[in-house]
Amino acid sequence: MTANRPVPRPGVLDIAPYVPGKSSAPGVDKIYKLSSNESPLGPSPKAAAAYQAAGAKLEDYPDGAVTELRNAIGRVYGLDPARLVCGAGSDDLLNMLAQAYLTDGDEVVYSQHGFLMYPIYSLSRGAKPIAVPEKNYTADIDALIAAVTPKTRIVFIANPNNPTGTYVPFDEIKRLHKALPPNVILVLDAAYAEYVQRNDYEAGIELVATSENVVMCRTFSKIHGLAAIRLGWLYGPENIVDVLNRVRSPFNVNAPAIKAGVAAIEDAAHLEKAVAHNNQWLAWVSDELTKLGLTVTPSVGNFVLMHFPETKGKTAPEADEFLTKRGIILRRVAGYGLPNCLRMTIGTEEANRLVIAALKDFLGKAA
Repeated sequence: MTANRPVPRPGVLDIAPYVPGKSSAPGVDKIYKLSSNESPLGPSPKAAAAYQAAGAKLEDYPDGAVTELRNAIGRVYGLDPARLVCGAGSDDLLNMLAQAYLTDGDEVVYSQHGFLMYPIYSLSRGAKPIAVPEKNYTADIDALIAAVTPKTRIVFIANPNNPTGTYVPFDEIKRLHKALPPNVILVLDAAYAEYVQRNDYEAGIELVATSENVVMCRTFSKIHGLAAIRLGWLYGPENIVDVLNRVRSPFNVNAPAIKAGVAAIEDAAHLEKAVAHNNQWLAWVSDELTKLGLTVTPSVGNFVLMHFPETKGKTAPEADEFLTKRGIILRRVAGYGLPNCLRMTIGTEEANRLVIAALKDFLGKAA
């Protein structure tokens, strides 16, 4: 970098660009893409129809306040629409929080194997990201509390976490919040909340409702199957929602997305079908991978993290190459500090069975 060209702000050049999961396999006729935690059932037919119908009026600007969608979310979850902010995916909302609340010299605390965008958003605002070691691939609440300093402004916790699939019980989330200073925002990233079937898990709505420094982010990209249109929402206290509405880009949610989101969140039957499919095949895939001798981190999301041996010929990179040649695309997670693991999205029955059969061949275990 020289003085005779534009120079970015400090921290930007320290960012390792986000690398999404691959989506192609050269030379393969049929692809089974299980790298991005997309819904194998696709969107609600009602959402797809609403999206297509909205295409008849593309010349009109969308409602900048996203009123219809906020009202629909409020009805489904029993929330005050005035305390909701919508965005182009939950990523957009996380970035708004960083934009509004971080400045040079601040610190951001997050769990070791948390979402890669947490450090990216932090560095882009001049803040220092602090990755806190986990226990058994699960956020360590005591360690997160210990990492908080007078410079801390945001604590991010994905619950359930991606790519590990682990979760923190609600009582532990409340304990973390109780230990934070009132000027620190606790961000509950609940992108996979709808998949969780555990009695000791709570998505965070109760805590947000009774706090002034807690927000919860949700997405339409996962269980609702609307990843292509980039749609998410945030529930927060009035003070934070007011700030986000001041920095939010105008018309940051497009009109077809609004219509599809309303239809999707009101289609309870489709959501229940997606949950049932995931419950069945998450258990089956986890059990079959274990039978193959692979260690599987117990997951409550719509994906599993599998650990490969370090033996030459049996490693995760080699497994990835082997699977790709068969048109099966899983997610390498070396960028998350997990170089010998692959993450597999729960797919259709056909895709799930093909993965297990291919891994049997790879590991030398004949059917």
